Amino acid sequence: MKSILVIDDEREICESIKMILEYEDYLVDYTTDSYKGLQKIEFGNYDALLLDIQMPGKNGFEVLSWLHEKEIDMKVIMISAHASVENAVKSTKLGAFDFLEKPIDRDKLLISVRNAVEQSSLVKENKKLKSELSGSEIIIGNSVVIQTIHETISRVAKTDARILITGENGTGKELVAQEIHRQSIRSNKELIEVNCAAIHHELIESELFGHEKGSFTGAVKQHIGKFEQANGGNLFLDEIGDMSLQAQAKVLRAIEEGKIERVGGNSKIEVDVRIISATNKDLQEEIKKGNFREDLFHRLNVIPIHVPPLRERKDDIPLLIEHFSKIICEKNKFPQKKYSDAALRTLQSLTWKGNVRELRNVVERIVIMVSKNEITEKDVAMFTQSSGSNVDDLLNISNSFQEFKEKAEKAFIIKQLNANGWNISKTADILGIQRSHLYNKLKKYEIEKE
Repeated sequence: MKSILVIDDEREICESIKMILEYEDYLVDYTTDSYKGLQKIEFGNYDALLLDIQMPGKNGFEVLSWLHEKEIDMKVIMISAHASVENAVKSTKLGAFDFLEKPIDRDKLLISVRNAVEQSSLVKENKKLKSELSGSEIIIGNSVVIQTIHETISRVAKTDARILITGENGTGKELVAQEIHRQSIRSNKELIEVNCAAIHHELIESELFGHEKGSFTGAVKQHIGKFEQANGGNLFLDEIGDMSLQAQAKVLRAIEEGKIERVGGNSKIEVDVRIISATNKDLQEEIKKGNFREDLFHRLNVIPIHVPPLRERKDDIPLLIEHFSKIICEKNKFPQKKYSDAALRTLQSLTWKGNVRELRNVVERIVIMVSKNEITEKDVAMFTQSSGSNVDDLLNISNSFQEFKEKAEKAFIIKQLNANGWNISKTADILGIQRSHLYNKLKKYEIEKE
């Protein structure tokens, strides 16, 4: 049941609104004292607020300002006997959702409250989704180096200093950039991301700075670039070491002047952008080779953050495994998995050339393929052989081609059984074999439902 709060110094108005809304199955609370109303808001959980403008104590505009100062996201419908364009405009500027005139029309009230509640529900759902997403995209680890990264982020995120994040592929450089954005004073705007390695060198300038209609073949309309999109916020230039020298020169000019020019344009556009960049390359070496501008490097490298490879923080592996397992099990509605000590030691012993990204993929493979609640060393050995963690693992995957085929067939059958809830008939149909044939396979490979 949706909950509504009414703050109005006229008790008759409060009782009237309460009667109308309760008839429509809303839960209604009210007060004629604006200060008590603030307490109810602070300690309650309401889906919408109906707020009078003219009241003793704090008036409606002051309550709206208080909500803004406290960063309380609440849909507020202003009500007033003194309806005027000025009041309506002021209410809107202060963040009010709607404005109703007294005496309150029943139908208008119900429509306004319904819309406010729906908007409130959408906002809450969006926050929930963002929270779930951010929960899966956080920097996990208790190692000294990870704690140092957290401390650095906390210190620099709220500044406008440019940050250069370095590290191998798969170490989590983008997670560092996202955490900097979340903690920054610019987090009210979306983090604009550009993967410089994924864009052809002839198109990178258009992507970054935009272009005017007709500026080149295919430019059929004006395009707003990432710098303009990020105006007032943060711009994440991922894999900046792959950016062309020509584009580097324009980025340097944009940093120095605080202005950009669209491709084919002839006017300067002011932009206020905080740049976070990342690369898996050694930019000092790239400078020596003539592939990267030294002046741009020094502009970007105000605050350097290096994300170490997983092999240099193996103590974090059990934490990462637990974190990824929890997310994957929840996503797939599996019971939570446990790992034996031997299984964890085996996973810690691998080289993880693909770093955290590879570890996550392997954990997902194991969680999906192993039906038991406890994952053993044997399970790990079976499902890490094809992970690419170690070239020797690939070479020693089997003693013969026949053994390799049998292992692959067993794994595939288990996967299909798990996917189909161990329905033998359905699994046999999907595999394209008779049920009796599938039963023979189960017996041959000693496959049993746990």
